[in-house]
Amino acid sequence: MDVKSSRVGSPLPPLQKTALRIYSMRFCPYAQRTRLVLAHKNIPYETVNIDLSSKPSWFFEKNPLGTVPVLEKGDKIIYESTATCEWLDDVYPHNRLTPSDPYIKARDRMILEYYGKITGLFYGKLRKDDTLEEGIQELQTRYQFFEDELARREGPLFGGEQPAMVDFYIWPHFERLPIVARKDQRIAVNVTSFPRLARWYSAMYKVPAIKAMEVDPDTQEYFLKTVVAGAPDFDYGL
Repeated sequence: MDVKSSRVGSPLPPLQKTALRIYSMRFCPYAQRTRLVLAHKNIPYETVNIDLSSKPSWFFEKNPLGTVPVLEKGDKIIYESTATCEWLDDVYPHNRLTPSDPYIKARDRMILEYYGKITGLFYGKLRKDDTLEEGIQELQTRYQFFEDELARREGPLFGGEQPAMVDFYIWPHFERLPIVARKDQRIAVNVTSFPRLARWYSAMYKVPAIKAMEVDPDTQEYFLKTVVAGAPDFDYGL
């Protein structure tokens, strides 16, 4: 997390044959998914952070899409957040995150698909003053979906007492919503309207992997402001 970003002109750091490496970006919610799985399973790894606005040419040899996260071990390269997480869960099966019950596994996939409604609001209507009110109203509807799904489960997490993969998949943007809520508290989860979702938040903050990967809210807020300004500060605080 504290590694400065590689950018155009930066050399490719040598990789030991037996080492596991993640190509990441400190504030990327999708790379955070993979880092959460790594932390949950206590898997040793090394980090190469990428300046996503000035990517080194060799990074496209790792992922032609030019996105993070990317995992590399020996001659194996895996990119895209869900692919990297599922690969880790298969190759390092201790502290298993993927449910064995086919129905729960299917419902978790449905949750992940619906999660796109949250990310759409995060990157869209909630960022613009002229669509903020509409975005807040829509967000309440989206929260109800997760509230209802948690009601189907024993909780407090979607995985029960321990996190499942879907908890880590949806956490990164949910973690950032309270930061966005600083400009309008209606964005935050209301404990009266959504008690199960509020309980989920509290339980997630206690998960060791979440605490290990946490970036303080002020730093996150500053980074989001630099993104809106068109000049992301990937190395802020280092």
